[in-house]
Amino acid sequence: MAVGAGGGAQSSHQMAIRKASGMPKPAWHAPWKLYRVISGHMGWVRSVCIEPGNEWFATGAADRVIKIWDLASGKLKLSLTGHVSVVRGLAVSARQPYLFSCGEDRQVKCWDLEYNKVIRHYHGHLSAVYDLSLHPTLDVLVTCGRDSSARVWDMRTKVNIHTLSGHTNTVSSVLTQSTDPQIITASNDSTIRLWDLAAGKSVATLTNHKKSVRGLVLHPKLFMFASGGPDNIKQWKCPEGKFIQNLSGHNAIVNCLAMNSDGVLVSGADNGTMHFWDWKTGYNFQRFQAPVQPGSLDSEAGIFQMKFDHSGSRLITCEADKTIKIYKEDDSATEESHPIHWKPEILKRRRY
Repeated sequence: MAVGAGGGAQSSHQMAIRKASGMPKPAWHAPWKLYRVISGHMGWVRSVCIEPGNEWFATGAADRVIKIWDLASGKLKLSLTGHVSVVRGLAVSARQPYLFSCGEDRQVKCWDLEYNKVIRHYHGHLSAVYDLSLHPTLDVLVTCGRDSSARVWDMRTKVNIHTLSGHTNTVSSVLTQSTDPQIITASNDSTIRLWDLAAGKSVATLTNHKKSVRGLVLHPKLFMFASGGPDNIKQWKCPEGKFIQNLSGHNAIVNCLAMNSDGVLVSGADNGTMHFWDWKTGYNFQRFQAPVQPGSLDSEAGIFQMKFDHSGSRLITCEADKTIKIYKEDDSATEESHPIHWKPEILKRRRY
């Protein structure tokens, strides 16, 4: 009898351990603070990309100009004109000295950064082009836009290899990665689709979101991605698109997401608010709203796109007050000064 009781106590102790380990405590992250505001664009800043060497970054705006800035000093290096409407997507190639841009003028351009001139156009979109992504290992770029499609282009020959159709509304963002699913798209039809690049076909449709999905971001280390919309931020596991968990509480229209390798996920919204999350536990460790720059209307608070630099220590946001804001971690903060207030919900992992 005593032996049985001992065994029972032991198993209940193990259960307790398992329960505790089921909800791990979030890792501590230093809070982020605004340390630089860059003005120069004459319209809403809609897109940003950081060059692979981490020395400069490019921004595109509603003033139709692409501006290239020094990351360390924040000084303007160059302005590229050529688009005739809002520049909505930018990407710098890691393998060639090329910058790719797309915009609401239906144009997708390839700029040679040695001459600072457009050397290629990719024709085919029927309406505004909202996002683009360069494949990490193939010379392929994928663009998506308001014609409810994503298009796969051969970088060199400008051929439209595939037109990925299936979404029923604007495709707002696209991701590419070197392993299947090599293309992930998010759309205002509230679905996310995973695509087979070789066949040009949709392999999975994720219908968990209730409202339009505006932001997508890949996890830099894990084989996962996150999507954001007005209803929730959701985490997914590749390759099949398995739903992992919801990050709830950013009660605004989430426009964009950014992620660094320390496990910090940031969501930026249409009303200018930013939420910082711990990836693993979904703990929201900081909420922030940067003051709007004077001279613009009060309603001009909004974040359209944000990216971490390649070190993960700087966060660059594109805003509706026509500025670019750069954030960094607060060096003076400690776990004592900014403790974790974590109250895990038991209903954390709701299945929808």
